[in-house]
Parts: sequence; C-alpha cells; structure tokens
Amino acid sequence: MNVIHMKYAVEIAKAGSINKASETLLVAQPNLSRSVKELEADLGITIFLRTSKGMILTPKGEEFIGYAQNILRQLDELETMYKAELPAKQTFSVSVPRASYIADAFSKFTNCIDKGSAEIYYQETNSSRAIKNILEHNYHLGIIRYASHFDHYFKALLDEKGLRYELVAEFRYVLVINAKNPLAQKEEVRYQDLEPYIKISHADPYVPSLPAAAVQKDEHTVNCSRNIYVFERGGQFHLLAHNPDTFMWVSPLPDDIISGFGLVQKPCPDNQKLYRDMLICRKDYHFSKLDREFMTELYNSKSKCLQ
Repeated sequence: MNVIHMKYAVEIAKAGSINKASETLLVAQPNLSRSVKELEADLGITIFLRTSKGMILTPKGEEFIGYAQNILRQLDELETMYKAELPAKQTFSVSVPRASYIADAFSKFTNCIDKGSAEIYYQETNSSRAIKNILEHNYHLGIIRYASHFDHYFKALLDEKGLRYELVAEFRYVLVINAKNPLAQKEEVRYQDLEPYIKISHADPYVPSLPAAAVQKDEHTVNCSRNIYVFERGGQFHLLAHNPDTFMWVSPLPDDIISGFGLVQKPCPDNQKLYRDMLICRKDYHFSKLDREFMTELYNSKSKCLQ
C-alpha cells in the first residue's frame, strides 16, 4: 500500500471531491483518480462512491480513512521526532532549459553550498517536464523557455496549475557555428546561407494545448534537408566542435564555452523571434537561502551573457 495514495484518499475524503482535492494538493485530477483506483484494488474494498454530488465514503471507506488519518499522524510525529535531532539538510532542486548561461550560474552557485549535509538536484529538460517536476516530483524551482508569441498558452497553464512565475530573461537566439565553418568569416549570415548545412535542434519542444508537430514546425526557421535532434546540451557542443558543417540556434553563450569548443556565435538579422526564460514555483512556496543564492548567480550570468 502506497502512503502517498493514502494521503490522497484522506484529502479527497476531506474535500468531498477529486476536483477540490486536486486544487489543494496541486496534483492533476487523472492522477488522483488513478491513485484511488490502485488503492482500492490493493485493499480489495470500495472506498468512495462516485456520485454527481462528489465522492462519498462507503462504510468500509469511513473505517479505512479513520485508520489512515491515525497512521499519517503517527508518521508525521515519528518524522518530527527524529528530524529534530539532526542538523538541517540543505536542499535545492531546479529544472531548467538546456541553456549555457543557466549552467554557468549553477556551477558558480554550487560554491555557496555549506559543508553540512546537502541534496542538490539540477535537471536540464523541456518546459513540460519542468512544470511536472514541480507539480508531481517535489522540485522547488523551474525555469521554462518559450517563444514570446506563445506567452498566453504558458501563462494560462501556469495560472491553472497554481504556479507563480517571473521573467528571468528575454532574448533572441544567436547562431553558433564552428570557427572553421566558412560562414564564420561572414559579417552577416542570412537564412539562405544556412540551407546547405546541418541543423542541430533539441528534440522535445513543447507548448501547452498545441500538438508537437505544430511546435516543431514553428521552430524550423531554415529549410535544411539535414537535421540532427538531440536531448542534452553536452552532445550539441561536441557535434558543433567536431563537425564544421553543423549549426545551431542558442541563447547567447558564455565566452569560455565559445573558446573552449572552438566556436563562433553570430546574430542573424533574419531571426527576430523573441524568447523568454521564466522562473516558476508553487504560489505558496517561500524561497530558501540556497534559492536566493542561485537566483543571484542566475541574474549575474544573464547580465554577463545576454546583454
């Protein structure tokens, strides 16, 4: 029997409906419904009657919820008893786009971690996973990236999910190529100059309420017949460093990345699409000391790389 499922059942019984429990727990309704069904299957009983007026406890359900409330209370007391004897653990978790200025900020932020116990999570991923990590996997912070013309889609979703957001950066992508690429010598690179080359793109773009194919099409600014799709940032730099025929659109890079991989970054007058990086968290979340340290380094790196 899953303790999380038990907590969900107690909250549903308290709220009287999955809809209200979903708002309180900040867990999607389908996930709550699935959890209840799995719990009922494990126990071999029906806990709730699903009616037009909401979720009503069965006699067996009332008995189970009573036991569950006692068990959860004892677990809380046990956790409090032993945690009180331990030094506070430093915790930090963030999901981010595959952006070098953010990675630069994170590497500098790690110098702020004290010598005591610490658990730090840093995941590079797309916007969908960053939102899900906060809602379902107890991540504290996220940074999502999207083209500015999709702003209303993302803000509607964030408001619906009870997430707070603030703008970190607004920028246009730059073109990054190998220094040995013939285009590196041009003062100005246009879309048509790029058509013979190999385009590197991240493989999992996301916009809420839009099909993946439509989002992928929106990202294709150049008619290239050769495309490589990657899921992680490290691989893209090795490709760019070892294959002079490749190029990629990226947020502006730190100088050490450019020099270390033998790259050149250039603005392209044809690419005027504006992108936004947005910091997100739960509306009731209070920033910790480590969160504030990370945000300080984030804005420092932004000022250095994106201005």
